[in-house]
Amino acid sequence: MSISESALWTEGLGKSFRLHLQGGLRIPVLADVDLAVKPGECVALSGPSGAGKSTLMRCLYGNYGAEQGRIWLRHQGAPVELTAADARATREIRRHTLGYVSQFLRVIPRVGALDIVAEPLIARGAAPDAARARARELLLRLNLPERLHHLPPATFSGGEQQRVNLARGFAPGYPLLLLDEPTASLDAANRAVVIGLIGEAKQAGAALIGIFHDVEVRDQVADRLFEVLPIQDAA
Repeated sequence: MSISESALWTEGLGKSFRLHLQGGLRIPVLADVDLAVKPGECVALSGPSGAGKSTLMRCLYGNYGAEQGRIWLRHQGAPVELTAADARATREIRRHTLGYVSQFLRVIPRVGALDIVAEPLIARGAAPDAARARARELLLRLNLPERLHHLPPATFSGGEQQRVNLARGFAPGYPLLLLDEPTASLDAANRAVVIGLIGEAKQAGAALIGIFHDVEVRDQVADRLFEVLPIQDAA
């Protein structure tokens, strides 16, 4: 794939962890990762448990710093090196370009589900009423009853919290979206909703990278697989 066609790409990306409580032991996790995804495409990370898929996702979002290599993405029409971005630039990239649906919702005390979903839209300049209308639409589509919309999700079930997390991730229409096990706690009906949301995002030109342990979901949404292997097994 030509880099000029890509929405996000990495060059020789590497990451390891140092265990300070074990004499500074260094554990390599990723090495020489060259990944690219283009607009309108969903790439699914594959590979055995522990191979580094979630680590790669956190690197792509900037939660983990890369030790080697570079991460580039297209932000507001121009290529930007995420691995060289300062905190302010990273916040802007996340506000306008790069979304991330993790496995777990970061519960905000005393803030209702509707406002949690609307917040990234308001941060991008949307009118509060329009943002809440979009949030309500997505929460209802994900079968979260309206009686729960104004309640803080701290007491919600895992599946209900995941639906709030998904609504928050899909609401802004990010050009780039990372999905870490988006259907892990969902029933069949809500898995179908997520498959539909991914398809709509692709049709709108978004680039998506995901981890899907549900093979049926993965096969329906992924355009191709990108294999992540444990370093000792890599060729």
